[in-house]
Amino acid sequence: MAPAYTFHPMTAADLPMIRRWLGAPHVAEWWHDPETLELVGGDLEHPDLAQFIVSLDGRSFAYLQCYQIGDWHVSFGPQPVGTRGLDQFIGEADMLGCGHGSAFIRAFIDQLFARGVPRIVIDPSPANPRAIRAYEKAGFVPQHEIVTPDGPALLMIQDP
Repeated sequence: MAPAYTFHPMTAADLPMIRRWLGAPHVAEWWHDPETLELVGGDLEHPDLAQFIVSLDGRSFAYLQCYQIGDWHVSFGPQPVGTRGLDQFIGEADMLGCGHGSAFIRAFIDQLFARGVPRIVIDPSPANPRAIRAYEKAGFVPQHEIVTPDGPALLMIQDP
């Protein structure tokens, strides 16, 4: 039986936990901008961005954001209308290397596809093999390297 991940909308009450996670070495390596917490906290009401805390058996362990592709994402190239992008990290170090990343991403995107989302894109750093492997296990297909406002990325897509 697959684990039952829950995705609850992030609130301001979650920000201290997010701050702690962002300070963890395994997260800070990839989410290192000093403004990240302010951006995440400031986007709680943004209409094109949904942010979630991922839990397993009542324990919060990861962050996930799902966003509508917009002008900022021009480097992704043409995408079907309604395409969504994902970013995520596992905040609790003891949950790394257990298959949770690919599993909760798969569970989340299955919900999106069930609601009619035509495509999901994700753009990990090409230097982050752990993330790339997790995304491939979740069903994403590597396309090509792109340059985003945050730097080089590997565009990966998944269709229903």
